[in-house]
Amino acid sequence: MDFDLSEEQRLLKESIDGLLTDSYDFDARKKYQKEKGGWSKAVWGKLAEQGLLGLPFAEADGGFGAGAVETMIVMEALGKALVLEPYLATVVIGGGFLRHGGSAEQKAAHIPGIIDGSKTFAFAQLEKNSRYDLADVSTTAKKKGGAYVIDGEKFVVLNGENADTLIVTARTKGSRHDKTGIGVFLVPANAKGVTRKGYPTQDGLHAADITFTGVEVGSDAAIGDPENGLPLIERVVDEARTAMCAEAVGAMDEALKTTVEYLKTRKQFGVPIGSFQTLQHRAADMFVALEQARSMSMFATMAADFEDAKERATAVAAAKVQIGKSGKFIGQQSIQLHGGIGMTQEAKIGHYFKRLTMIENTFGDTDYHLRRVAEGGLV
Repeated sequence: MDFDLSEEQRLLKESIDGLLTDSYDFDARKKYQKEKGGWSKAVWGKLAEQGLLGLPFAEADGGFGAGAVETMIVMEALGKALVLEPYLATVVIGGGFLRHGGSAEQKAAHIPGIIDGSKTFAFAQLEKNSRYDLADVSTTAKKKGGAYVIDGEKFVVLNGENADTLIVTARTKGSRHDKTGIGVFLVPANAKGVTRKGYPTQDGLHAADITFTGVEVGSDAAIGDPENGLPLIERVVDEARTAMCAEAVGAMDEALKTTVEYLKTRKQFGVPIGSFQTLQHRAADMFVALEQARSMSMFATMAADFEDAKERATAVAAAKVQIGKSGKFIGQQSIQLHGGIGMTQEAKIGHYFKRLTMIENTFGDTDYHLRRVAEGGLV
């Protein structure tokens, strides 16, 4: 198969790589972390100016009609720079729900704001003890005339502290683990009854625990079928997993480059430690793990075009397994080869390992996805 980028894709890669090289070195990232919400509004504006926030949206909605490969290119670049801005939460996940399930009115109300950078989103899905089960929903959305009243709690909502709009999963009927009776709702973050408690996560991003107490939204807040939203949730979450695989490849790539550079400059016994064959073998093993991860990330990206939903989900799960294994190996080896300095806040290598660890545990860890692959018949 031909894995070469097209001319347009190559220009996209050069564009975002150039932008992040100019505005997102490690020292700049530390400054952005101190801004409100933990990310830079100025950088977000630059992403909007270059059209990167509108890539996946249809031209009819003001976007560029790009596909999964373009998202992979962007996410890999964001991973290399350890970007803090909520591209995953807003463009990939928020935009994904609107693209696949949103009404014409919902698209018109929200997509232009995403594209111009004036709106950000957060996906409020995780609940207490739900782990990785997308059907484990106890938050309720009860009918009240022509409206819904939402009650419940959501935890570790990425960008939940700063988002303008929340995408909330809530049960409209049935019991906690039923696969039917789950709806997806657009909720203004400043709606009456919404309480947010924000905090930084270990990888430098920000999340929030959110409580919904009698939050009333109109019937037009439901994205798609409010009684059968799980297939939509699964599709968008698999797209998010695929995007995170690409982000992890970018982070692993940069972690390997940083480690190899350190081996060339750090001296022991009067010579660079990279001259020791044992450490060269370690770096070679890291490179192999990176290329395995890159291949599976590409496989997951191509799976976006699979017509069979189960086949598509299994491919994404397989990619997430390899990404988890490679990320853990490269992260651990990077830290060990850097020695004690790799554990400090001042050394960027530790921050790459933290982000890789968070990616591995978001929307299902390696063991969880290995079970998904087995159920899909690939092993």
